[in-house]
Amino acid sequence: MISLKLCNIGKEYGQRKVFSEINAEAPLGSSLAITGRNGSGKSTLLRIIAGLIRPTIGSAIIEIDGKEASQAERRNLVGLVAPDLALYEELTALENLQFFTKVRGMNRGVKDLRELIARVGLAGREDEPLSSYSSGMKQRVKYAFALLHNPPILLLDEPTANLDAEGVKLVDEIITEHKKEGLLVLATNDKKEEGYGDQVIELGV
Repeated sequence: MISLKLCNIGKEYGQRKVFSEINAEAPLGSSLAITGRNGSGKSTLLRIIAGLIRPTIGSAIIEIDGKEASQAERRNLVGLVAPDLALYEELTALENLQFFTKVRGMNRGVKDLRELIARVGLAGREDEPLSSYSSGMKQRVKYAFALLHNPPILLLDEPTANLDAEGVKLVDEIITEHKKEGLLVLATNDKKEEGYGDQVIELGV
């Protein structure tokens, strides 16, 4: 059993307090939406959950059968989609996923990767360099990257940023499917996206 626990989390940058006393608990099969005005720390909290930055106080704990996951285990449990996620513009979508597969030490063949790319709506475009992609197409590649290792925990920062209506529908399908058995955490200012959360953490209030 996998669960997420946010325990009295606070974050400060110098003298500026971003947020404090954030507490929540979410098991698999549930979802958590983080909302708040611009600059309230939504992306920061999501990155603390991902283990990319440390809180000033408190902790974001991922537990497996009641035991805290190590940092290495955490990387395998979490998939992240975020605006500042770095992709390699000179590589194709397929080459990007092949690279990330090797970095993760995974064994996924070209056929599997092409199917994953097709799942995010880029079938037939996987052999083109990302430098030729629109911002919406790059967002789709980020979803392919996040889903590469079938993570039980999916973290989404501005889930539908840069996407057209078809892309928004695709994200809705991914979220709906993931919520059945996985854990979803999203940071958003969009009221519709906020509705994906069973629980809502509002920052800056």
